Amino acid sequence: MKRMDQAVIDAAIKEITSQEKAGQGNERIKEITNRLMSDLFNAMADLDITSEEMWKACNFLTQAGKSNEFGLLYAGLGIERFIDVKMDWEDAQAGIELKTPRTIEGPLYVAGAPEFNGFAELETVAEPDSERLYMSGVVRDEDGNPISNAKVEVWHCNLKGLYSIFDSSQPAYNLRRSIITDAEGRYEFKSFVPVGYACPPGGSTDTLMSLLGRHGARPAHIHFFVSAPTYRKLTTQINIEGDPLTFDDFAFATRPELVPHITRLSLEEAKATGKDEPYASISFDFNMIHDSDKIVPGENQRTRVSLDK
Repeated sequence: MKRMDQAVIDAAIKEITSQEKAGQGNERIKEITNRLMSDLFNAMADLDITSEEMWKACNFLTQAGKSNEFGLLYAGLGIERFIDVKMDWEDAQAGIELKTPRTIEGPLYVAGAPEFNGFAELETVAEPDSERLYMSGVVRDEDGNPISNAKVEVWHCNLKGLYSIFDSSQPAYNLRRSIITDAEGRYEFKSFVPVGYACPPGGSTDTLMSLLGRHGARPAHIHFFVSAPTYRKLTTQINIEGDPLTFDDFAFATRPELVPHITRLSLEEAKATGKDEPYASISFDFNMIHDSDKIVPGENQRTRVSLDK
């Protein structure tokens, strides 16, 4: 079929934008919306997208909103990854090289986790049949100097691949803690080695990934926010070494620098370190940079869950 005439598309766009009143509304929102609508209308013409397909898309978006899966769609479609790519590019233009790469936050952070000094146990209730994990390190600045009183917020899923708060069967803030670094910038926590998980089966994200010929699964990982006064907030996560999906993450979050080596100690070796059970150990330092109004900010002000609201 012949492509729709460009003049017809342009006339439709002009008709729609003619409803705008000069000096009213938000000019930035107008600019972005009009550009996206123009791109969409031209794509409809280029690809001969039918009315049936457009209404199926509308129904899909409606259902995704009802099931609160837009955050997952942002991850699975690579939007959240591209936000990071753009911010990395902006840092490079400013001459900034991150020693600890940023990577996606994901949709499952909850504000207000219990706060501890130096060390925290992440489990509110013990996870049965889990592999014990101790993770520790130092929060440092650009020059490697330790940062005391930095806040390390950490969260991960249980062995069913579920996160507390979103999973009502877990106690509130299970596997969610905030750790304040000591005078030498050190943090440590005790938990267990998490597992990977997939999007809700049959949900909007899972359905779209299947239609795209892709999977909707993530490798085992642990999320972090790292913040301190005068420093830019760092959003990142580590992957668990050896997970088969480490470099096949549907959310595109894996960075090679964020796959630390995991050491496993036998009971005898563990006793030599003062612990009474075999465990896995990860050592990982976070490097922050000083904040400035000349660089891209570390906080994005996205809407997040909080039990205080």
